[in-house]
Amino acid sequence: MASDFVPFGLTVCGLDELEGFGAAGVSHVLSILDPDHPEPTAFGAYGEHQRLELRFHDIIDLTRGQIAPEKADVERILAFGRDLLAEPVECRHLLVHCHAGISRSTAALTMILVQARPERPAAEAMALVAAIRGKAWPNLRMIEFADAILGRDGDLIAAARARHLTLGRQRPELVQFMIDNGRIREVEDLID
Repeated sequence: MASDFVPFGLTVCGLDELEGFGAAGVSHVLSILDPDHPEPTAFGAYGEHQRLELRFHDIIDLTRGQIAPEKADVERILAFGRDLLAEPVECRHLLVHCHAGISRSTAALTMILVQARPERPAAEAMALVAAIRGKAWPNLRMIEFADAILGRDGDLIAAARARHLTLGRQRPELVQFMIDNGRIREVEDLID
């Protein structure tokens, strides 16, 4: 999908969708995988592309036995976005994926868009990500780091929380899923 935020195509997907984008002209891939997950084989069909691979679990608080996203991970995502913006415009297409294409990937794309257009409200970037990926539920921990790094004074966090609220009202089963998976901070406004 093209947008007025960045001069290149944007795709968000999960692992099971990667094969469908092999012929889509993807030039850059941001892969966010669980630490113990094998390397996806689908990239063999992508042709030449640049890829940043990060490995951490989809959690928002430190949890024993799991690797949380850290500030350094977010800094690497933002550097990847800056490098992509600095390249020649022709034939650029960014694909961001995690396991389901819902949380880590949508947080990453939102922060890349916010960084690209700092004069625009974060809510506009979040709306674009939601238009690209209707089930977007950005990882709050990643968003909190990005908000601080980019000096957004809570604007990016507010946009993510508004998205959680909207999707949680549309799909109440997600609220219980987040509670059951230790992500209660993302649904506090939805709990009576």
